[in-house]
Amino acid sequence: MLGSKDATATVAVKDIAAAKRFYEEKLGLKAVGTEGHGVVNYKSGGSSLLVYESQFAGTNKATSVTWSVGGEFDGIMESLRSKGVSFEHYDGLPEVTRDGDVHRAGGMKLAWFKDPDGNIHHLISM
Repeated sequence: MLGSKDATATVAVKDIAAAKRFYEEKLGLKAVGTEGHGVVNYKSGGSSLLVYESQFAGTNKATSVTWSVGGEFDGIMESLRSKGVSFEHYDGLPEVTRDGDVHRAGGMKLAWFKDPDGNIHHLISM
């Protein structure tokens, strides 16, 4: 039923103007449309990211969005660092080690960062 349909990542934010600065200037996403006041659609590769204002913004304590970036992992990490993005450290994850900001699980590199509202974003070298 839904297996052949596209899905959209959805992230709640408190301040759409601050969110737009973060998602556009720091992450390099391009807005592809708005759906009224307080809602912005972004294109990210072949998928979409919907960012909208909500009083519940920042209450999710789990990962909101994951980007599979393959061999560009290190370059993307450096680019984000140069734009002031800081990375989260999650020690004690099963079968995961950490070297600085980079977590490793098997042959994969992993990193997490937050947007201004505390939504957790994830990079993976797959």
